[in-house]
Amino acid sequence: MKNRKRALLLAGCAAALVASLIAAAPAPAAPAAPTAPAAPAAPKLASVHGGGTVSYPYVPKEHAIRFTVDADAAPWSRPFPAPGGEQGMPVDARGKVTVYHAMPEAGFTGVAEAEVDCMVTGGRTATITAVVTSSNVGWEGKRIGISVQDGERGGPDRVGFSWGIANVDVKPDGSVSEPRVGTCMAPAPFTEVTKGGFKVTPAPLAPRPH
Repeated sequence: MKNRKRALLLAGCAAALVASLIAAAPAPAAPAAPTAPAAPAAPKLASVHGGGTVSYPYVPKEHAIRFTVDADAAPWSRPFPAPGGEQGMPVDARGKVTVYHAMPEAGFTGVAEAEVDCMVTGGRTATITAVVTSSNVGWEGKRIGISVQDGERGGPDRVGFSWGIANVDVKPDGSVSEPRVGTCMAPAPFTEVTKGGFKVTPAPLAPRPH
């Protein structure tokens, strides 16, 4: 009898312990409401900003040639009338390029301002083209090509340009002409910047819009 009472007492204690544990346990969490997918991050865009005087060995030492560049990528923003050109190109860009060439012995500085139409980057180098909108040397309507290299590890910045040593077409009859510069076409950055500098922000080509 005594053993039976002890068994009943232990069973009662165990039941009370289980009941208290159940009461103390947190209620099951309600299922989380579905969340809307995060908006895709805006694509990184390329740019080139700065200005610099360059060393150019084919003019007198007293001359000074300087470039300023403010160019930002604007992909797929310049449609053109050709199959596949309805949305423009991934290398479309906007901004301004200015070229100065000071000639002290003549008391004259040639100036050309141009509207950027194309830019492509690779690492710390960018190639830019721009169409001249105003000048005092008769360049209006001419597309010019500029390449810029942002110097690294203490090296100088560099610039290349599509006239002077490049862009000459020798025809079969021996005559020579200067072809029109195509979009984003420029020679390698062959001159060193001696004063000033440029900041190149590279970016991959933008995906084709839907």
